Amino acid sequence: MTVIKGGTIIDGLGNDAFVGSVVVDDDRIVDVVHGDIQSQQCDTIDARGCLVTPGFIDAHAHSDAYLVVEPDAPSKITQGITTEINGQCGGSVAPRYGEARLSGDWASILGDRLTWRSLAEYREVLAAAKPAVNTVQFIGHNTLRSSVVGYAARQSTPQELEAMERLLAQSLDEGGWGLTTGLIYQPGKYSTSEEVVALAKVASGRGRFYATHMRSEGDGIIEAIDEVLALVRATGIRAEISHLKTSGRCNWGKIDAVLEKIEDAVGNGLLLGSDRYPYCAAGTDLDVLLPDWAQEGAAKAECVRLADPAARNRIERELDQLDRDWSTVMIGGVWHDDNKQYSGRCVADILRTADSTPGRVICAILEKDLCRTGAFFFGMSEENLDKIYSRKWIVPGSDASLRAPWGPLGADHPHPRAYATMPEFYRRVRALGFTREETVARMTSVPARRFGISGRGAIVKGSFADIVVWREEDFRAKATYLAPHQFSSGVKCVMVNGSVPYMDCGFTGVRSGRFLDPD
Repeated sequence: MTVIKGGTIIDGLGNDAFVGSVVVDDDRIVDVVHGDIQSQQCDTIDARGCLVTPGFIDAHAHSDAYLVVEPDAPSKITQGITTEINGQCGGSVAPRYGEARLSGDWASILGDRLTWRSLAEYREVLAAAKPAVNTVQFIGHNTLRSSVVGYAARQSTPQELEAMERLLAQSLDEGGWGLTTGLIYQPGKYSTSEEVVALAKVASGRGRFYATHMRSEGDGIIEAIDEVLALVRATGIRAEISHLKTSGRCNWGKIDAVLEKIEDAVGNGLLLGSDRYPYCAAGTDLDVLLPDWAQEGAAKAECVRLADPAARNRIERELDQLDRDWSTVMIGGVWHDDNKQYSGRCVADILRTADSTPGRVICAILEKDLCRTGAFFFGMSEENLDKIYSRKWIVPGSDASLRAPWGPLGADHPHPRAYATMPEFYRRVRALGFTREETVARMTSVPARRFGISGRGAIVKGSFADIVVWREEDFRAKATYLAPHQFSSGVKCVMVNGSVPYMDCGFTGVRSGRFLDPD
């Protein structure tokens, strides 16, 4: 038995904070006491001067593969995250059949650890790795589609759609929480709304969930939201709009219409929510800049086109003709040694020191990295971010895989959100006038309730013992775009399922995270 003594307890449900103690036995909270408690027969964690809250839930994560590589989950644990919702943006670690390939960085780093095909097989590998955090695993539409249809730029046939439905149903039966889409990515961008609705019905029929990186977050955002609303009406499914934003300066003025459309839909009974990371730069692969025709077939086909002089010249020419401010595109993680000089630099800055064009620079970087280069796109508004965070139904999602400052995950250049989403979310929401209790609820019980994660997100008797002890005044982000591999400060202790993987700035090696099954 363990007692967390003397801290200011914020229960995650929005109730007033109080000084007290939390009693933990095995993996559960067995008592929550106002004031002091005698604990001679117990292990004690001194929480005086600290807040004691439920573990934070990362509502939008991409750590599926890396939990096997770095199960301590350092960048997540050190910011108080105890549960991640993975398999987002249409890309999941399983099922993996046919032409389906994991993203280039996942596959390269996993190496011979990549032994699974089905979700059930992945669960066995994950259990052997013993991750420090809990994971909720969604099934990606892009992964399903590439397993059945491949990466061709065409609609699925009725027979292929039936095969995708069967594969999704099998994955849900093996523990998947629902369906996610990434409708700007390969090959999901080639799907019709009807295909997505059909798959969402499979998830809805099992009482599961849907999360979407919509077909547009910029010029076509209103139409993209209409597509989501139509899907929810057709299926009755609970849906999450991933990382809500209006990208591109010309679209910033649409934010009020976007928020009104979502809130009107919720007011009319649709089950809808959203998450957002507390930064104004998106992070994804540099190859999203390539023309649509050049992206078909994903990275392997892209590399073939870059090696063909005629196709390469066409790509470079079309990139040069883009109406884009190249100071807003920063190179992130790279793979080839020759490209390391570009990490953390904007394309405009590279062009100032190179006798070249945007197209030539981008194609050269992509060619050497085998089209696996990461990039940051500074296309969002700080004012709009505050408008989004002013809505109580917005929860924090890092949109990031876990990272570590060491080993294979320390060699790249990730978005700072991988290390700092929770302190930045807390700071920003508090600055908007929300109380500690309201803000913590949005980091804990609100996403738990929205995604149906029972027994977590609250400090109450009978709940699972996912708990964070942290100093509010010290809870700060240290990661930056130029130096991202820095742990956040302020977290004293993290408990997951009653065990302590992190204490006083050190990893204990004790890991008891779980693959969570839907109820």
